[in-house]
Amino acid sequence: MATFISVPLKKSSEVDLVKPLSKFVTATYPAGEEQGEYIRAVEELNKLRRNALGRPLDKHESSLEILLRYYDQLCAVEPKFPFSENQLCLTFTWKDAFDKGSLFGGSVKLALASLGYEKTCVLFNAAALASQIASEQNLDNDEGLKAAAKYYQLASGAFGHIKDTVLSALNREPTMDISPETVGTLSLIMLAQAQEVIFLKATSDKMKDAVIAKLANQAADFYGDAFKQCQYKDNLPKEVLPVLAAKHCIMQANAELHQSVLAKQKKRFGEEIARLQHAAELVKTVASRYDEYVSVKDLSDKINRALAAAKKDNDFIYHDRVPEVKDLEHIGKAALVRATAITPPLSQKFTDLFEKMVPMAVQQSMTIYSQRKAETVNRLVGTMREATNLCNGVLASLNLPAALEDLSGDSIPQSIAEKSRSIVQQGGLQSIEQLIRDLPELLTRNREILDESLKMLDDEETTDNELRGKFNQRWNRTPSGDLYKPLRAEGANFRNILDKAVQADQVVKDRYNTHCEMITLLCKPENELNAAIPSANPTKTLQGSEVVNVLRSQLSQLDEIKKERETLEGEIKGVTFDMSTCFLTALAQDGAINEEQLSVSQLDQLYGAYNQRVQASLRSQEELLGQVQTSHQEFSSLKQSNTEANQREEVLKKLASAHDSYVEISSNLREGTKFYNDLTEILLKFQNKCSDIVFARKTERDELLKELQQSIAREPSAPSFNVPAYQSTPAAPAGGPTPAPRTVFSPQAQQQPQAKPQPPARPPPPTFTPPAASTTPTNAPPTGPPTSNPPPMAPPSQAQGPPYPSYQGYPGYFQMPMGYNPYAYGQYNMPNMPYMPYQATPGQGGYPAAPPAGQPYPGYPQQPPQQQPYYPQQ
Repeated sequence: MATFISVPLKKSSEVDLVKPLSKFVTATYPAGEEQGEYIRAVEELNKLRRNALGRPLDKHESSLEILLRYYDQLCAVEPKFPFSENQLCLTFTWKDAFDKGSLFGGSVKLALASLGYEKTCVLFNAAALASQIASEQNLDNDEGLKAAAKYYQLASGAFGHIKDTVLSALNREPTMDISPETVGTLSLIMLAQAQEVIFLKATSDKMKDAVIAKLANQAADFYGDAFKQCQYKDNLPKEVLPVLAAKHCIMQANAELHQSVLAKQKKRFGEEIARLQHAAELVKTVASRYDEYVSVKDLSDKINRALAAAKKDNDFIYHDRVPEVKDLEHIGKAALVRATAITPPLSQKFTDLFEKMVPMAVQQSMTIYSQRKAETVNRLVGTMREATNLCNGVLASLNLPAALEDLSGDSIPQSIAEKSRSIVQQGGLQSIEQLIRDLPELLTRNREILDESLKMLDDEETTDNELRGKFNQRWNRTPSGDLYKPLRAEGANFRNILDKAVQADQVVKDRYNTHCEMITLLCKPENELNAAIPSANPTKTLQGSEVVNVLRSQLSQLDEIKKERETLEGEIKGVTFDMSTCFLTALAQDGAINEEQLSVSQLDQLYGAYNQRVQASLRSQEELLGQVQTSHQEFSSLKQSNTEANQREEVLKKLASAHDSYVEISSNLREGTKFYNDLTEILLKFQNKCSDIVFARKTERDELLKELQQSIAREPSAPSFNVPAYQSTPAAPAGGPTPAPRTVFSPQAQQQPQAKPQPPARPPPPTFTPPAASTTPTNAPPTGPPTSNPPPMAPPSQAQGPPYPSYQGYPGYFQMPMGYNPYAYGQYNMPNMPYMPYQATPGQGGYPAAPPAGQPYPGYPQQPPQQQPYYPQQ
């Protein structure tokens, strides 16, 4: 009775995890100790997969531990890498566990770029191995029984988990072995076997018969449910169905046996006999129908002995009426097993290889947070820079502070001389011109990378569309056009950024052309610069006046504000805060991250005070600029106004403005150069992403083409046709077991066993009577078939081989007379080849020996003495 069903393992193709995962790590994390640690973890993950799937596994707990550890690691790593068809694309190929394959088509397999598919198949293997380990346990001792029950419950829970999650994990039709119907049935089978093990343990512990009967009845119920689920489906091996039917009968028989003991204790002797008779019928059904799968000899003997004793006692002593089975009280049920909940980690002492790596949800939230932070910093810094530029523009328009320094009218103002030296130190015109020349080259490089990336997508999509048009519905993978939509949107965004960058470059060039002449003048030596500035009448009378002192004080205050802004800008850029902890906490508590709410709240706390300081600086500058303009009007009214003085003042204003423009243009060009270099790195990552997904799609395409070729090879090459009835081979009896009797399952799920179909009547052998043979010897056996058979057939148009031997006792076939030979091979006198007598095999009558030379075979129609042709003549 100890026949238990175990599940075979799925087989997987080898997958290189190192290259794609390492590429993602190097692209996502900066070079350093952290990156090296993650790359080593990737290599360990690849080794773990090879150990779990790349070699045969022993039916031992250590092998199951390896599988469970790999499953736990997949669960832990899934949220930390962007596994998808259009990001980190890894294609996993698995074969159907129950498909044996064919000569030309190979076995059924499915390749998907889905980590959920890998997790499902690994968990299936863990459940299958658990069922194999349980079936290997020694059920004669307590430890073996406990281990078997434990592993069967684990297998049941794993199969049940797959049933609930497989469709959402794959987003397409799975192979038959992991379909919800199949794994649901397997989960029930494993649970039934766990309940049976508990029944065996209760029997071994000699628990009360009432308890054992309930345990057995519950096991029978589980087996019955499993039988009903797979009775009309061809998704499990054919050996499973008869075993389930047999186990249902056996467990029900055990329940009736132990319940009969309880009835005997209560002195219900008629009920005892009825239950034992029912148990005997169930066991007899198993023995007659499923004996090749399950042996019930011991149980049958035990029931029959109890039944004989009960009948004897009842006939001689009690004379209790034996009720009908349908009138018996139903036996209770007691389920002491349940499917193990699948909650990672399942392995013992599991340690995540990527423990320090944050999940992708946190990484994405951190990316958006970083963008929000950069926007906040740029807004504050940009506001201060705009205010500083406004201040410089106002002062340049007023020719300050040069006007205060140029009271002599014939020397270079100190501020202009300092600005000239500053430009020369920064490289002058040469540095700006070099930066301007570099921009088109950087732009061209970025455009080429972007164009090449999109071209790869276009080429692969074209190939995919061509194959889809060729194979139609058979080309059942995700269309490349749908898969590449995010990448194409990203590429369009990059192209838009490049177009805007080109416009910004042109604005900078136009501004440079506007101030080029004055910047060139500032780059000249001091004597040439002094000569280029027009002279004017001296205004020494204004030196020491109150208005000059007031202006100088106000300009000094503006300089202080500018210095404070530089310090404030450094502080704003230096603010740091680790938001990953905040996001991880939110993810652990709520299962999701409200990034916008958390980020905005944190940024307000970090930069609220800095924003107030920036606004205060702007208000101070606005007040001072108003005062400077008022003081400058008073200063201008005191100065002697003439043409030379106005020309000199205009030149000084242009020089001051040219210096400010030079500083801004240099800054813009350097930012542009940095922008293009940074964009090159981003575009290279984008190109790698496109290359990876195109390579993965090509691999998937090759696999799908191979499968299609195999499926085409399995298809019939010609339409089916009807074979004549006389050529058809008699149908063999059905190989599968018949369903259990009506007492086993509900009437809706029953079918009465039908009689085996009889083979059709075998056609008689051909008979030929030559025209010359007019008489038949008296001792010849009858040459024609019985009158109930059809008339003799005409001889075939081609020579036939030796006649078939007769099959004694095979019903439904016409018995061919021994020694019958319509072609009489022995009558031809072949030169130099004597006829050898037939050597009969043991147990079978031989053919008649050859007659003496020149004499005919006795009992056969004779040919005329003239030479006869080999074929009969019409």
